[in-house]
Amino acid sequence: MPSPNQQADAGRLALPDASRRPLQGEKELHDVKRSEGDWGVPIVQRGKAPHETQSSENDRGVPPQSVSWPLALAFTCLIVYASLYPFADWRNQGISPLTYLTAPLPKYWSGFDLVANVLGYGPLGFLLALAGLRDGHNRWAVGLAVLGALLLSLSLETLQSYLPSRIPSNVDLALNTLGAALGAGSAWALEKLGALGHWSRFRARWLTLDARGAMVLLALWPVALLFPAAVPFGLGQIFERLEIALAGALAGTPFLAWLPLREIELQPLVPLAVLVCVALGALTPILLAYGVVNTRWRRAVTAALVLAAGIAVSALSAALSYGPEHAWAWLDLPVRVGLMLAAMLALMLLFLGRRGATAFALLALAIQLGLLNQAPASAYFWQTLQTWEQGRFIRFHGVVQWLGWLWPFAALLYLLNRLSRQRDTGQK
Repeated sequence: MPSPNQQADAGRLALPDASRRPLQGEKELHDVKRSEGDWGVPIVQRGKAPHETQSSENDRGVPPQSVSWPLALAFTCLIVYASLYPFADWRNQGISPLTYLTAPLPKYWSGFDLVANVLGYGPLGFLLALAGLRDGHNRWAVGLAVLGALLLSLSLETLQSYLPSRIPSNVDLALNTLGAALGAGSAWALEKLGALGHWSRFRARWLTLDARGAMVLLALWPVALLFPAAVPFGLGQIFERLEIALAGALAGTPFLAWLPLREIELQPLVPLAVLVCVALGALTPILLAYGVVNTRWRRAVTAALVLAAGIAVSALSAALSYGPEHAWAWLDLPVRVGLMLAAMLALMLLFLGRRGATAFALLALAIQLGLLNQAPASAYFWQTLQTWEQGRFIRFHGVVQWLGWLWPFAALLYLLNRLSRQRDTGQK
């Protein structure tokens, strides 16, 4: 006959989700609790028997990596660039750089400037507060987010005192702080309403634990598409501009002779090459997502959303640049065929493993960059951009254009790093 303690132990073993309390006589030594963390993922604490440890990624007790801090850092860099552009002709005016704080309110301002200053800092306040909430600083997250945004705006407005092309303003400082407060308050409200918890559980079901890098790149990809590209979805066409910039920087120095000269001129892309570049440009972020999205049907949904976002942002870019009547002028025959080819390839590659998706994304990106940078940027294309560059978006033009230039190379480094780590860990 089993003893009473053995019968109790057997009853507890039959209930794997119940709390287990090792007994010594009638004394409880310690409680081993299994709880569900803030991420909606079961957290197994100390005392768990080795044979009961779950092997799936979502049962390791490790929360998925948050994208709030990387996105906040990226957004801070964008704000710094937009606030100090064009970084030229710095000077000391002989007055205190803080004079603008007590200056009279400006007599003239536009509605666009008011909205831009509020909306410019709204996402930063949201991301900083969200990062604080994710780190468990519920009491101080909103206040610290607003304080951080205030100090950033104060620093940038002060630095603008040394730029002849920029005018520091106490109104801008107040509006930036207001925008950050609205963004941080939105994050706090969403946390209280449980929306962020729902997002955490959604992410745990849809994405791998190490999806942070891919999520940051996918979030920045539509923003990079806002600046019109010579080839739709053709980000990273920088060779010609880089060559001209290097020649200008080395002009008048003996190092100019070290600059390698091209033996043949860059040739414009033929329609077939445009088609391939469009297809690969749309396919790359889809394959990037395939490397971190769980299950095939979720991959299919993600591919459709990525493709729809790319088309919508490209149309918005054309509408902002050339007018609403030209929103779809870029969608000519080679582009339409390229997008259809990207959709077909996305369906065919649904069955790839994560490492295979990463490898194909790397291959697609390398081929597209090779094709794009063998062609010059059209002189007519740059001429048509003058209306956009000289308009009210000039302060944001530099930011978005740099993002469009650098996004493919950041993705290239990410894919190389991810592929090497997957090889080291034996992932498929």
